[in-house]
Amino acid sequence: MGRTIRVAQGLEPADRLFTHLSLYNPFTCSWDETSFAVADGIVVGIGVYEAAETVDLEGARVVPGLIDAHTHIESSLLVPGEYARCVVPHGTTTVVADPHEIANVSGIEGLLFMRAEGKKAGLSILLTLPSCVPATPLDRGGADLSADDLATFADTAGVVGLGEVMNVPGVLSGDPEVWKKIGLCAVRDGHAPLLSGQPLNAYVLAGIQSDHECTACAEAEEKLKLGMYIMMREGSTEQNIAALAPLLTPCTASRCCFATDDRHADMLVAAGHIDDAVRKLMKAGVSLETALRAATLTAAERFRLDDRGAIAPGRRADFCVLAEGKVFAVKETYILGKKYEDPGFRKPACPKPRFACPVPSPADIAVGGQGRARVIGLVPGQIVTESLSKEVAAVPDLEEDILKVVVCDRYRGTGCGVGLVHGLGLKEGAIATSVSHDAHNIIAAGVTDEEIVRAISEVVGHQGAMTAVRGDAVVTLPLTCGGLMAAMPYPAVCEALDRLSAETGAMGAVDQPFMYLSFLALTVIPHLRVTTRGVFDADAFRDVPLFSEGP
Repeated sequence: MGRTIRVAQGLEPADRLFTHLSLYNPFTCSWDETSFAVADGIVVGIGVYEAAETVDLEGARVVPGLIDAHTHIESSLLVPGEYARCVVPHGTTTVVADPHEIANVSGIEGLLFMRAEGKKAGLSILLTLPSCVPATPLDRGGADLSADDLATFADTAGVVGLGEVMNVPGVLSGDPEVWKKIGLCAVRDGHAPLLSGQPLNAYVLAGIQSDHECTACAEAEEKLKLGMYIMMREGSTEQNIAALAPLLTPCTASRCCFATDDRHADMLVAAGHIDDAVRKLMKAGVSLETALRAATLTAAERFRLDDRGAIAPGRRADFCVLAEGKVFAVKETYILGKKYEDPGFRKPACPKPRFACPVPSPADIAVGGQGRARVIGLVPGQIVTESLSKEVAAVPDLEEDILKVVVCDRYRGTGCGVGLVHGLGLKEGAIATSVSHDAHNIIAAGVTDEEIVRAISEVVGHQGAMTAVRGDAVVTLPLTCGGLMAAMPYPAVCEALDRLSAETGAMGAVDQPFMYLSFLALTVIPHLRVTTRGVFDADAFRDVPLFSEGP
């Protein structure tokens, strides 16, 4: 008989007893005035126990630790330890992270880095295996991971499933390699923006169980009715909570959870994490109890994590003490029964950046034509784009807000693809970054070719960066960890992001221009994209000319 069994029966004292609290129970969506005991980091019982230490919470509300069901830590621009320092104070105690960003850059080395750093982070970081490295057979990043490569990780501790299956055409066409990957894990995340009808039926039949790409309630409801878990997403530019809020009811809360997906460090600090999603749902009229069900137990059940998601016997003592008042705010976070204390910055051993990219000349990024052009249209607050058809006589066209966007192969130096974008807002200068989902080549956009080239040069010179160039002014955040993350404390990253935001604001850009820019090369999201090869039609799933005769 183990110690915890003896403690649960009152035969031995617990390590710690938490008393005088109102405990949220996600099984019943109710609150109970009670106490609970913890031994060896595990909840051993609800009620009064003898314990070596008693913690009086003075009537505070207590909720299970919040869970992010789908995120890319790399997209925060922080290494795992700094990411933890940002999100744990907001009540997050578990994240399910898909490391396909660093995997697209560094392959197996990237996976090993995330796993090793995750174990040191002070946050429970669970991994899903990146199923699409590269995202599609047409894309080329820094690595290729086969089913055999992933198989060595499938049954290891801390791996909870297969990451988002983005290659929808591969699933539907029966691609043997895609299906071999699907067979690696019993838990399989999806990625199927706007997929509907019979193709969606086939995608679900293939064993894909969740989706975080829904941008409209009708889309999410169709997928929910087919048995999929819906991960309601709220990132820096993928802001879907308001549209999806009507979906979340007491009847559907057991199939809905939350995902931040891609959220920069400054937003994590200023707005929060899963606690931010809870507040936004409450503002949209969802009850706190229903939102908390999705933020805790549902996320745990989706990944078959019976050891968390509630304060109940046998589960991890991960919980949050809420601040007083009507606004949902976390006062203290406990992990394994111990109050979280900021451990400070610890420098990570990062994978080396991979850059073999010569800086292009203005001639290398020339548009080379005029007439009716395919233009990528940004959609505010969304990751999807519009496929626009515009008469273009000269680039840039500042009156129509049409700018040049360039993607350069950073791994092999094979050249640059050029497209046009509407909605970025720049009136002067250029911006560039080595964060360019999912292959993470260098992407840049701007008003003049000379400034675009200078911005690309800055990224190459730093071996990874986000940079804004305006005349002689240059503002840069170095991303020396794989060209994706900054190997520095999160306050320094946020300070650099603030400087970049001020500079791009002065240049006329929309809010979060780097996040919008980073997704323009993501070929698995409708509708129009740009790659190292040029313009890509994500609906037709093929390269298309920049200029066309018709709309």
